[in-house]
Amino acid sequence: MAERIERQGELPAESAGQRLDQALAGLFPEFSRSRLQQWLKAGRITVDGRSPKPRDAVRGGEQVRLDAELESAVQVEPEAIALNLVYEDEQLLVVDKPAGLVVHPGAGNPDGTLQNALLHHAPVLEAIPRCGIVHRIDKETSGLLVVARTLQAHAALVQQLQDKTVGREYDALVNGTFTAGGTIKARIDRHPKDRKRMTVVEQGGRPAVTHYRIAERFSAHTLLRVHLETGRTHQIRVHMAWIRHPLVGDPVYGGRPHLPKGADDTVRAALGGLRRQALHAARLTLVHPATGETMTWDSSRPDDLEQVLCVLRTHDQLGMV
Repeated sequence: MAERIERQGELPAESAGQRLDQALAGLFPEFSRSRLQQWLKAGRITVDGRSPKPRDAVRGGEQVRLDAELESAVQVEPEAIALNLVYEDEQLLVVDKPAGLVVHPGAGNPDGTLQNALLHHAPVLEAIPRCGIVHRIDKETSGLLVVARTLQAHAALVQQLQDKTVGREYDALVNGTFTAGGTIKARIDRHPKDRKRMTVVEQGGRPAVTHYRIAERFSAHTLLRVHLETGRTHQIRVHMAWIRHPLVGDPVYGGRPHLPKGADDTVRAALGGLRRQALHAARLTLVHPATGETMTWDSSRPDDLEQVLCVLRTHDQLGMV
């Protein structure tokens, strides 16, 4: 059901010169700027009794009235799916997602997703865009993501993502060796022939920046700690494949398993048996939308990735004897 929203307020003098949609985002912080723009265009927000445009300049002191309906953000059924919650309060929750769990329902995955599970755990999320999920990780990527429980928290977290102040670090096991860390700056767009894939492009697409450092070296592989400056679809997977160091186990961008010299059946089984990309969202840092406190959460690598690392360590140690 739709929820009736009524608000009144006065634009402060210090907002003079700002765009109206920007000033409204400060006056009504519980709503995102894009939602306020939609309501402005629909005539659901009046300023001094008239219906202005989002880009109109503000003088300060104008009387604002908001009268709108907040539709349920989704038509997704709640499902009793277990969640590994590492943090929860009235404003947000942080989930440690297992590999294999889809974040949003879509073609081929109408149910059984994280969104279904979240609605069962917290029905209030039905009124939040995308059930409060402000960023996503791929189905076969494990690890941390944050969910907003209120409209105010949702708007604040979306703004932090846009301002690139949310810290997202991943453990990525890649083929090949590195001498040092680095940064990849390469635009990403949908593949022109295979629409399920992304690719690096020289023009068009969207800017994408990936920072990485060496966490552990192996004879034929490297464990990287990757920091995302942007969050494009498949960004780490695409960027690493582009520099010819694809993720181990990546079924889309990885190619054949890369075997170290002298690999035995144990090593072959470990590398060939990993049925997903070796990518784990290991650390999440953000500013709490209500308290202003900087908070950080860490997630240990799941067993399937840790077992591969253990096999590679053992192989290299025996090779040095």
